Formats: sequence, C-alpha cells, structure tokens
Amino acid sequence: MNINWFPGHMTKSLRMMEDIIKLVDAVIYVLDARAAFSCINPALNEIAKNKPIIYVLNKIDLITNQDKDKIIARLKSGSKTVIPLNSTASKAGNILSGEIKKLCIEKIEKAFNRGIKTSIRAMVVGIPNSGKSTLVNNLCGRAAAKAGNKAGVTRGKQWIKIDDYFEVLDTPGTLYPKIVDQTIAKRLAFIGSINDDILDKEWLSLELISELDAVNTSYITQKYTVLEGDPILRLEQIARSRGFLGKGGEVDISKGAVAIIDDFRKGRLGKIALET
Repeated sequence: MNINWFPGHMTKSLRMMEDIIKLVDAVIYVLDARAAFSCINPALNEIAKNKPIIYVLNKIDLITNQDKDKIIARLKSGSKTVIPLNSTASKAGNILSGEIKKLCIEKIEKAFNRGIKTSIRAMVVGIPNSGKSTLVNNLCGRAAAKAGNKAGVTRGKQWIKIDDYFEVLDTPGTLYPKIVDQTIAKRLAFIGSINDDILDKEWLSLELISELDAVNTSYITQKYTVLEGDPILRLEQIARSRGFLGKGGEVDISKGAVAIIDDFRKGRLGKIALET
C-alpha cells in the first residue's frame, strides 16, 4: 500500500500560514516524540524559516528517558531550542511561555524602553494529531482550542490569548503534498497522523509488527501471549490471545489489527520511539 494523504483543507492551511507568518514573532513547532523526525514537515520548514522556532517534543510520556535524550541531542545539533513535555500534564506548558519570551526579548525590551505594552504572538504548527491544540489548552489553562485523539480535528485558525503578553495561533495539522519516503508515511500512520479511513488496517498492523520487531521483539511478546515469527502468524496469535474469534472459532484478524494499532498509540505496548 502506498500512503499519501493531503486533503484540500491542508492546501488552504498552508496558504493561510504563508499569509500570516509575517504577523507572528515566533513559531512553536510540535513534534510527536515517538516519530519526531518524521514529524518535521518540509512545507512548514519553508514557511517558518525566517522566524525563531521552538521545537516542542511532545508526548514524552510515551518514550523512554534514554530515547528522549537522544532525540533532543539530535535536534539541538542544529542549534535548535527544544522543550520536552507531555501536553496532557497539568501546567506542563508553563515553561514554554518563558522560553518564547526569551526568544523575543529584543522586541519586549524595545517596547519597554518606549513605554509601550507589547504582546508576543506565536504560531503553533505541526502535523495532524501531534498535540498542538492540547498544548494550547495546557498553556491557557482551559479548553480554548478544539482537540481530539485523531488526525484532522483542527480545521481553521484560532488566535488564543495566554496572558497579557502572550498569545498563540493554533493552526490545522498539516502534512506535505507528497510523502515520497514511505517509511516516514508508515510511521505517521502508526502514530495516528494519517486519516485512518484511508488505511488498510490489516496491512498497517503487519507493518507495525515488523517495525516493532526490528526494534525489540519483546514489545509484542510481553503484551500478548504470542511466539516470535512471521508477522502474519503473530497477528493471528494476537487476535486469538485477545479472544477475537468468530463462528467456528475462526480468528478475526481485522479486530486483532485494530487492537495492536490502538495498543501502540495508547502506550500499552511500552514506551517506544520508532526513531532516535
């Protein structure tokens, strides 16, 4: 299966961001820690290239501290500002407000010296389901931005005031027009950044099993009562271990496929980074 998903609203979103980037002081670039480098969108890079950028390594609760440190070191090698956090944890985003103001200190000081009250405006960008809206809600301490655990929840721009000196623009999750590297495409599908409705779940689950086995076969054997071996055999064993049986005791592979994808996305297979 060749994965590519770029609905019309994403084209409109990129154009909107191109138009509005001149009005913002900084960019908050949200990455899913489980596939951080696959989350870096060349189209967003081009739009944000002339603005200060803070990378938010989000969902760090779903990876190990060792992998988190490796990813941060790799991101910082390009002189990037990186903040690791779990945007679902209370007040986790507080550190981000301070870092944004540090990045924009020159504007703040100029305004202060002129006796003017100024507000820093930041645009929050990232691929679908990376946790942008959840982060914005964490920053302002209320459900100001529409959020959901699936791709494509945010469709329009939303300016949201964080405090008297800081406001953010929540933008729709956006991919790139053509994903050439199918390894990247699969990883984005694994973490829920591709619309599930266009995916063959059985195929995707087999690809996920292969990817996880390449990292550590124990991720699957520890969760399910299965043997090591061919991904198809392992998927059948997973479905059987979960009791997904039809008439005559026939194994329901489709339910097994959905289950392992869901278990991975919700961290039930352990703390797993697909790339470091």
